[in-house]
Amino acid sequence: WCTEAVLERLPGVLEVRSGFMGGHVANPTYEQVCGHGTGHIEVAQVTFDPQRISYSQLLDWFWQLHDPTSRDRQGADEGEQYRSAIFYHDDAQRQAAEESMRRAQLQFTRPIVTELRPAATFYPAPEDHQDFYRNNPRQGYCRAVIAPKLQKLEAHGLPKQKPD
Repeated sequence: WCTEAVLERLPGVLEVRSGFMGGHVANPTYEQVCGHGTGHIEVAQVTFDPQRISYSQLLDWFWQLHDPTSRDRQGADEGEQYRSAIFYHDDAQRQAAEESMRRAQLQFTRPIVTELRPAATFYPAPEDHQDFYRNNPRQGYCRAVIAPKLQKLEAHGLPKQKPD
């Protein structure tokens, strides 16, 4: 979910919601997902305007904003809910994700382990997890993990804050 703060600032991204997808438990709680056994993955659901940002451009950011070579782990966060995954909505998105993954692999020395899966039911995370960085910018996790991702955004010439 720490990618939410960057994704929502990209021109053409209309909304980003943190949540869960891909498991076998309906309406999971955060505690259930963290306790393992639900099969769900923490995901960011992105609604975007394809006239302003393409799916391929979003995928390019996806590869930059996390480690797609670590299985069931992102930084200090470990567990099945931290798997790297792309959930696609149609065959065109699947094909674009496969091609993007092939290109991205050239940037990594270890193999990409990102799963490509058909989109399933999206379950929103609790409200206190939505816009986590915006609501908690001074929290230690935000300063250590999310702030560097925003710096990467700025290095690409994009504003740290999305204009209203």
